[in-house]
Amino acid sequence: MLAFSNLRALSFIGGADIVGSIITSVFWFFVASQLTPDEYGEIHYFIAIAMVASAFVIIAPQSSMIVFSAKKLKLESTFYFISLILTIIASFVIMILFYKIDVVFLLFGYVLNILAIGQLLGRKLFSSYSKYHLSQKVLTACLGLLFLQFYGSDGIILALSLSYVLFIIIAYKEIKNTKIILSSIKSHSKFIFKNYVIEIFTKLNGSFYKFLIVPILGFGILGEFSLAQQLVNTGMIFTLIIFKFTLSHDSSGQENIQLKKVTILISVLISILGFIFGPLLVSTFFPEYIQIIDVVKIISFCIIPLSFTKIFTSKLLGSEKNNRIVWSKIISIIVFVIIILVFTPEYGIIALAFGYLLSIIVETICLIPNIQFKKNN
Repeated sequence: MLAFSNLRALSFIGGADIVGSIITSVFWFFVASQLTPDEYGEIHYFIAIAMVASAFVIIAPQSSMIVFSAKKLKLESTFYFISLILTIIASFVIMILFYKIDVVFLLFGYVLNILAIGQLLGRKLFSSYSKYHLSQKVLTACLGLLFLQFYGSDGIILALSLSYVLFIIIAYKEIKNTKIILSSIKSHSKFIFKNYVIEIFTKLNGSFYKFLIVPILGFGILGEFSLAQQLVNTGMIFTLIIFKFTLSHDSSGQENIQLKKVTILISVLISILGFIFGPLLVSTFFPEYIQIIDVVKIISFCIIPLSFTKIFTSKLLGSEKNNRIVWSKIISIIVFVIIILVFTPEYGIIALAFGYLLSIIVETICLIPNIQFKKNN
């Protein structure tokens, strides 16, 4: 019965994530084929601003929402309230610095999405998760293509922000039906703060380099590297599905060891396939990005350490033990930043690729000593 329940839950998460990831991957690949590397890079530059800002304003990132919702601690409405207040403050800062209202809207979209998805997964409402997740992905593609047609590259970010509008429903219902009690988070403040720091460094690790690349190499190189990263993100679909499933179960004491082993084996296979077929995909469909063929070969192998990292992180977060995760993120960022500053001015995008791969491997290594897999009795 438990095996059937797990299979059913995985089918909801997996089905929604696979279809949703295919939709967004095809969408971004199409957008890249229609824009120059400079235009594509500029879009991802402003997306990175919203992404990093979201890490600072969300007091309980998705992993925290999953853990606390799974444990039925009724902290969700408090997290919504605090995060939305901080989002309003961050919006004024973004407007002052960049005067980009579409980036502000995207920030609100990210905040609602991250909190709402964490709530649904933590409560194991996998059917509802699949409906909201798929709806957002369909809206991304439909609105994105529509806005691209009428407004060009300038309309993409606004289209993305509007795709998250349905998550307002979840936030509104939770805030309306559950009391906001700020004092209720005190007993978990240490775990919340550490998870908050982890999310900041995670977002910085995934986006901060973009703020360094632009002044050193320009929007064009950022656009090329962003396309290569999109290929890696596509290859991580399976692992991310498993992570969303295992985190709520690790929080409840169910480790799913065999599933995690299968995940690693599949990630190795995907990496090899990416190394072989990734360059062919680029040369066939993205002739303006032909110079990233070697980059794709290099970062295809990021999928393996990224999968290990997700598995280790799931176990640690489920146990509310996140010290090592914090340090792994910090060390990973330092490694990547040093490589960008020292080697990219001379070696360009190839140095970026090796730096990205090395920083991920370092992060994974930092997590290994704290993980011991044991078979369930």
